Amino acid sequence: MEAGQILELIRFSGLVSAIFVIAVTWFIARVLREVTERITAAFAKNRLLVSQISAFIRFAIYVLGALFAFQSMFSVSKEVLTVLGGTIVVTVGLVLKDQASSVLAGVMILFEKPFQVGDRVSFGGFYGTITNVGLRSVRLVTLDDNEVTIPNSSFLGSPVSSGNSGALTMLVQQDFHIGTDQNIPRAKKIVEECLISSPYFFAAKPWTVLVNEVRLDMMIAVRLRAKAYVLELQYEKAFESDVSQRIYEAFQREGILPPAVLHRSPGRSLHDAA
Repeated sequence: MEAGQILELIRFSGLVSAIFVIAVTWFIARVLREVTERITAAFAKNRLLVSQISAFIRFAIYVLGALFAFQSMFSVSKEVLTVLGGTIVVTVGLVLKDQASSVLAGVMILFEKPFQVGDRVSFGGFYGTITNVGLRSVRLVTLDDNEVTIPNSSFLGSPVSSGNSGALTMLVQQDFHIGTDQNIPRAKKIVEECLISSPYFFAAKPWTVLVNEVRLDMMIAVRLRAKAYVLELQYEKAFESDVSQRIYEAFQREGILPPAVLHRSPGRSLHDAA
């Protein structure tokens, strides 16, 4: 279809209506976002579900607004609409390839849900909370309060890690290292006590402390790996800080030392050296 034929299909009298539809669409989406923020603030336990529903509704509003705006501006028969649709598809594919793939990826994200609004995710070297899933991009706020905008197409074929998958609780893993000649049972007991006594600890889900030997640089060390759920994902770093501080203070009181290069006399065992 030639450019002149396309111009004949445009109803310039409907241009004002199309602009009005676009403005109303933008206004409704903005109001919905503000209402969502107020609802999530009032009902914290349901904030993830509310945010997910809001993201889906905003997406539908944008699509419907675009369709109504198109209908207002163009007057076409079914046959012409088919030809015009094919022309638009080819044009979008050639000129707006990246934008079109981002919109398609946005639809896939909303329906396949590799992550949702409110999830803590790791992607492309960034880690933070998903705050919005839009037509072309996803907004992620890092833990140091930087907003990162990622094109939806970036998620196609790339792995993304979700820490909570729509839940309010999240597994937190922390490693603590001590020397191989230290009191390992006592150190493990300290880590366990500090975990379960934290105000951010979620006791309803399983937790554990794993012990194994690892190599750190040129040293052999004992790793105490604490795995427990935080009460709410927003307290992730507060939980890590609280547990770490009390564990290190307890280690200091008990004289449990970090890994070090050990110098032993030939023929003497660790038990003999003690």
